[in-house]
Amino acid sequence: MTEQPTAAPATSASADAGTGGDSTADEAVAAVETIFRIESPRIIAGVTRIVRDVGIAEELAQDALVAALEQWPRDGVPDNPGAWLTATAKHRAIDLVRRRERYARKLAEVGRDLESAPQHVDAPADPDDIDDDLLRLVFTACHPVLSAEARIALTLRLLGGLTTPEIARAYLAPEATVAQRIVRAKRTLAAKGVAFEVPYGPEREARLGSVLEVIYLIFNEGYAATAGDDLLRPALCEDALRLARVLAELMPKEPEVHGLTALLELQSSRTAARTGPAGEPVLLRDQNRRRWNRMLIRRGFAALGRANAVSTGGPGPYALQAAIAACHAQAYAYEDTDWRRIVALYDLLAARSPSPVVELNRAVAVSMAEGPEPALALVDALAAEPALGDYHLLPSVRGDLLARLGRTREARAEFERAASLARNERERELLRARAEECR
Repeated sequence: MTEQPTAAPATSASADAGTGGDSTADEAVAAVETIFRIESPRIIAGVTRIVRDVGIAEELAQDALVAALEQWPRDGVPDNPGAWLTATAKHRAIDLVRRRERYARKLAEVGRDLESAPQHVDAPADPDDIDDDLLRLVFTACHPVLSAEARIALTLRLLGGLTTPEIARAYLAPEATVAQRIVRAKRTLAAKGVAFEVPYGPEREARLGSVLEVIYLIFNEGYAATAGDDLLRPALCEDALRLARVLAELMPKEPEVHGLTALLELQSSRTAARTGPAGEPVLLRDQNRRRWNRMLIRRGFAALGRANAVSTGGPGPYALQAAIAACHAQAYAYEDTDWRRIVALYDLLAARSPSPVVELNRAVAVSMAEGPEPALALVDALAAEPALGDYHLLPSVRGDLLARLGRTREARAEFERAASLARNERERELLRARAEECR
């Protein structure tokens, strides 16, 4: 059965930096691009605290990048390049605030603090400091006033460091569409007066769900691409995992943050084994588990342990999904999988976060624990679900169950229907091959 669920971008400014074949200048340009990719989220977050506008903060960060591309090839890379970029962007922000008369009072306080403080790269937040600028930026980019598509695009732009063309390629959307989403998202945040802050109490709990959902959706698109010629988009998985790790450091007392991190670590551990030499999908039962990344599995178990340690009301949906992934990671062979425990975990997940997709995944687990016949009854009960009407994995799962029951003619029809619904070319090829096996 099918599993159900970075390269540094070249900046446009780098094309304008003439190096004249000087290897030192080339190294300086490469250093600018690499360091900016790493530091840009913190630079934007720090500048947003000053100007209170995400769009303007990003422009000022880009100004600092251009300044570095002009100066570093000529003067050399500074001893602390991240601090140089941060200081340059913040000084430009101060200058901008000074030019705005309506911010005159605030300038006196902000300007004095920033100019008197030693210039250095912001250190990682104290685990107990919920007011970290980077965390504020995460909550701002994922604010519920934005659509899910806008949240994803803005998060990848500001926190993932992806360019607009890269986001467009990742989601198979026109560049103009993605650019419009990002611009409109920034305008919406400004027009709605969204505060650059981390909410508290019930509002924070509600907003945190939006943040986790965005990271989860980004990962899922990389783990099983909705459309296109490739099954995987590893760069998206890596960006989502990096965001989850950052969030876990900034919010160590939130169990679902650790639960999501654990899930992504464990799912990422299978990446190398999920496709064959030609990029074709490899089913879970056929994967070479020696190719699973044991380091990521250990990290996943550690994150799951932290989720359980800080949880007070039982595991949440992400922690339960991570526990399911952990069952697979613990099995050295497909036949060793503890399917009954997986069914029990899906029972809990269905109670905590009910959805037709969860029920479909539970039916797969039931088929392995109790046989295909009881599972087929569960799948048939989902046939009328509107949310699964165009979901290719419903007929795919049904086809697999029918094939195991020897009903090959019906199984073939289901696989053909699944292939017609699938938008990813690799999945279509797999489903067509399975239909041929049923002839």
